[in-house]
Amino acid sequence: MRIKDIPWWNRPSNRIKKKGEDKLNPAELLSLILWSGKKGENAIDMSNRLLKKSSFSKISEMSLTQLEKEVGKIGAVRIKAMYEIFKLTNWVKRGGFKPTIESAKDVYNYFVDELKDKKKEYFYALLLDSKNRIIKHELISMGTLNASLVHPREVFKEAIKNSANAIILVHNHASKGKVEASVEDLEITKKLSEVGELVEIKVLDHIIIGEDSWERIDIKNID
Repeated sequence: MRIKDIPWWNRPSNRIKKKGEDKLNPAELLSLILWSGKKGENAIDMSNRLLKKSSFSKISEMSLTQLEKEVGKIGAVRIKAMYEIFKLTNWVKRGGFKPTIESAKDVYNYFVDELKDKKKEYFYALLLDSKNRIIKHELISMGTLNASLVHPREVFKEAIKNSANAIILVHNHASKGKVEASVEDLEITKKLSEVGELVEIKVLDHIIIGEDSWERIDIKNID
């Protein structure tokens, strides 16, 4: 059945106007994002099929190519745009990250939407100017964090190139809810901090990002 074959008063686009968005089921809401289906499958049926395979949280982790196979190119782009809007909305609700980093929470707000659902560990260097304003962030490595992956040359190359005054080290823990620093985390932090002193680019902090929490490694007290 095509959407236009559904009585006009029962179509999601009309029901949301008359009854409100809370009266629509998840497939109907998603169909409004997709807007159109494909031959033999309307947008509601397509949404039902996708939601039976994956939850909303899992859909957010799908690549554009994976989504295209399920809902076509236009639908895939619309879903990706929807989740990006979610990220921006969450960012605004948290007050937005500050252009000047003042605390571990600022770092968390900057990275959380990017890192919270990752299945691998991602290690970043956040480059700052002399007033702790963000210059850029640089992805250093992906995968299980160890000293061989996080080489000082890669960490400080962009910092030197961009005349950074200081850097903050950031990585996620792929295990949900666990943000305690590992022995490897402490060793890497100490090593990079020592290199930073040599090249006169201070390592201010190392923040571990979790799904809804973070941990700050106290560089001064690392043995």
